[in-house]
Amino acid sequence: MKNTTIRTGLMILISAVFLFFFFKGVEWKEALGYLSGINIKFFILMTLMAPMHLVTRSLRWHFLIKQEKKGVSLYSRIAANAVGFTVTMLVPARIGEVVRPLFLAQKENIRKGYMLGTIVVERIFDLFTMCTILGVFLLARPLYESVFPVDTDIYSNLYIWGYISLGLAVLLFTLILTLFFFRKKALKVLTLLLKPFSEKTTSKVLEIVDDFIQGLKFFHSIRDLSMYILLSFVVWLGIMFFYWMFFFAFNVSIPYFFLVPYSFMVMVGASIPTPGMVGGFDYFSRLGLTTFFDLNSNQAFGMTIVVHSLQVVVTCLIGYAILWKEGLSLFQVKRIGEKSTE
Repeated sequence: MKNTTIRTGLMILISAVFLFFFFKGVEWKEALGYLSGINIKFFILMTLMAPMHLVTRSLRWHFLIKQEKKGVSLYSRIAANAVGFTVTMLVPARIGEVVRPLFLAQKENIRKGYMLGTIVVERIFDLFTMCTILGVFLLARPLYESVFPVDTDIYSNLYIWGYISLGLAVLLFTLILTLFFFRKKALKVLTLLLKPFSEKTTSKVLEIVDDFIQGLKFFHSIRDLSMYILLSFVVWLGIMFFYWMFFFAFNVSIPYFFLVPYSFMVMVGASIPTPGMVGGFDYFSRLGLTTFFDLNSNQAFGMTIVVHSLQVVVTCLIGYAILWKEGLSLFQVKRIGEKSTE
């Protein structure tokens, strides 16, 4: 409980720091004035697109889950994603990330450690995918520089963020491959590290880690690995399409390909461990809008408030609808995540 409180407090502090910079210098009257000119047609389309990542993520998840259990319905996968993201939006400590796999594990009677392993794989491939898309964007710079001029210093920062993200992804990817292909040795090393703890604790940790390693066995199938990579691009290109509709809703016409740096920046912001992505997403979204598209700072503020609020509202409506259908409460699924971190 004490560790959870400290972690939550730290996340709230990080969120407050980013919110300070996000709100800094805002002229509220001008910022709110930009909201009156929203294109209703594109706003509706944008609203319909908001939950699509739940579907594409669920389609991709199938190739990890089927290694353990075949026949898990698309509805169950979407339900787990929607409930998990709802918890992430509303509850501090980002426990929604563990609620997603544990909710599905409980619903479909799948090993919890195995399901946790699939989420680690998902996050690593998310990083790889966006780094690849950003890499293509940066390599293609000579082709579009005349129509999409960006300051050299900004490109340098993009390269830095890209290298950091790619380095982290490679490190994690190497770690999970090492665990998978050297499973017995990894478990022996872990057993030695756990010697100071009780036999019961050691046994439980080893069981979870072993299940986790088993969750990586889809690497044995080239076909499943290829499909997973392909669907990873579908997930992120779909998210970029959502942001494209978001730009049109505010009457900002930007070619689809030029959304890559903005999408990368909001991914970085959303990855910062703050409650409901508050602060991190907002700051990086406003920064991306003003930096890459030379938008007015107040306009960028207003646009960010809308896109973030829409994602939270749509996700939570779907999440609560599923909780109602399943006869569960937010408190009950929240406890699923809290128990796993205690």
